[in-house]
Amino acid sequence: MAKTFAVGYRARETATVRRTRRDRSRVGGTPTAWLFVAPAVVIILGLSIGPMIWSLLLSFQSADLVTPARWLGWHNYEVLATDPTFRRAVEHTLLYTALFVPLSIVGGLGLALALNRRIRLIGLYRTLIFVPFVVSAASQGVLFSFVFDAQFGIANSLLARIGLPTQGFFADPNEALPLLVAIGLWSGVGFCVIILLAALQDIPPELREAAIVDGAGRGAVLRHVVLPTLRPVLVFLVVWQTIQALQVFDLVYVTTKGGPLGSTVVIVYFVWDQAFQLFQAGYGAAAAYLLAAVLLAASLLLRLYQRIRKA
Repeated sequence: MAKTFAVGYRARETATVRRTRRDRSRVGGTPTAWLFVAPAVVIILGLSIGPMIWSLLLSFQSADLVTPARWLGWHNYEVLATDPTFRRAVEHTLLYTALFVPLSIVGGLGLALALNRRIRLIGLYRTLIFVPFVVSAASQGVLFSFVFDAQFGIANSLLARIGLPTQGFFADPNEALPLLVAIGLWSGVGFCVIILLAALQDIPPELREAAIVDGAGRGAVLRHVVLPTLRPVLVFLVVWQTIQALQVFDLVYVTTKGGPLGSTVVIVYFVWDQAFQLFQAGYGAAAAYLLAAVLLAASLLLRLYQRIRKA
């Protein structure tokens, strides 16, 4: 019995020593771990969470970023609901989104199907399609500002040479926004092509072969085999491209600056103009949070769809 007691005592003592060592290692390792984590924490708090909370509070105030702010409550949001300039910005943003999203996805799907083959120089073709996507929107804006200049642009020069009437392009209120959509498609289609091409290459060839053996043509294979397989990817692209379209700013800023006659003012440009041109930072922050609510709703819809698909 004494021997059993001694063995049990030693086991408890060993467990206590191990627990003490483990606790000491945790305590001793914590400062070192925080030294490695601290830079990322500072960046996240300083550049993300902090400004987010500050701008939320700012949206309930009258602030010009110079003089002391004054609390207004929901007044900024109430004014936004009746602001015709903000309403036009919303209309332009929705029109841009309605044109950009389906055209980029349909165009990307068509190009992905064409590039999903073993042909000569296929790697070069895929690279050329993707290159515009890595070009910054500011660079695109500068480039196409020269190309579509109403007086000295290359586009009007080519139209005049083939006997067609010259266009106003960015100087025409009816042409400026569709032209911005076209420039956005020049780069946005490349992203869709890469994503869809990767998804197409993951489709088991046995599925297509079985459909062809059953007598299905190319259209039937696309409709009953390819598109159902690509459905999750297409849903992702719809949400992603929608978020990108709703946040368009740099292309507008570089090319038109909201003109002519306010025909290309979008929501993010409206926010920038209110905050840094008219010095109504609180009003601009309210508009920004309305946009953030829309983006959050789009993300939640994607999550809901994914859960329904899993169920």
